[in-house]
Amino acid sequence: MSRWAFALSLVLVSVSLGAQGQSVPPTVTGAAGIRLFSANLEKSRDFYAKQLGLRECHSGAALCFQINPIQAIELDYLGRDTRQDRLSLVAFEAKDVGTLRQYMRAQGIQSGEPITRADGTKAFDVLDPEGHSVEFVEHHTSVLPTRTEHDVQVSNHLIHLGYVVQNRTAMDHFYRDILGFHVYWHGGMKDDETNWVDMQVSDPHGTDWIEYMLGISPNASHKTLGVMNHIALGVPDIHKAQEQLIKNGWKGEEPKIGRDGKWQLNLYDPDETRVELMEFTPTKDPCCSPYTGPHPHQ
Repeated sequence: MSRWAFALSLVLVSVSLGAQGQSVPPTVTGAAGIRLFSANLEKSRDFYAKQLGLRECHSGAALCFQINPIQAIELDYLGRDTRQDRLSLVAFEAKDVGTLRQYMRAQGIQSGEPITRADGTKAFDVLDPEGHSVEFVEHHTSVLPTRTEHDVQVSNHLIHLGYVVQNRTAMDHFYRDILGFHVYWHGGMKDDETNWVDMQVSDPHGTDWIEYMLGISPNASHKTLGVMNHIALGVPDIHKAQEQLIKNGWKGEEPKIGRDGKWQLNLYDPDETRVELMEFTPTKDPCCSPYTGPHPHQ
């Protein structure tokens, strides 16, 4: 076969795949946010608004805190619910949620009905293989508010979402095989263990990831689930972030370098959900495996 014939065959294959609309998913560009349950909304407001310095926003949840024009933390009232787990939903930004929904349904993933919000944001939700609610949203840049952080805001970038995973094979099929995520880094408490797997979004320029928290008992306590089901907010300098936290009224542990080679500092909201501050880039080489994708930035 000549090189021209070969090139033509590649074009025809590409056209065929595009016509099917089911072979390559639309790009997932990053994390859009998380929704948690709160047993005390006023205490939660004090933590997220005063200590983290986030502005309140409007959404369908009881409370909403804006990290940047696309990313937010939402809280719903727990009420009399006795669940140990405070995680309600994780959300990702995508370029074309309509086509993504069609693609996922073609892959056998059932989804909720698509919605369009008052600001033009489009969204739909699915359940991952372990029953977690996952929402995909598409914001319209023409209506996004201007980024206006407080001077007291500790971070303006949600860089990853982490939660307990019992069946890595099933989750890999969902995030890697169907959505196109890839391993950014993996590691453990010991060099020969894998306790955490960071799956970075499919966008080649995307830096956000979801972190599988492996090896956790199905009967884990509320406190353990709070540590494992977490969010990470990126900062350029962990010690300056700590100084701002202290100015905002926070008291807690000291920063440390994690197994991934990045400075980090753990905070806990009133429901004991961990909020991890993490520097965008590593200070030293990570344990266990090299990084395979771009690092986040401010």
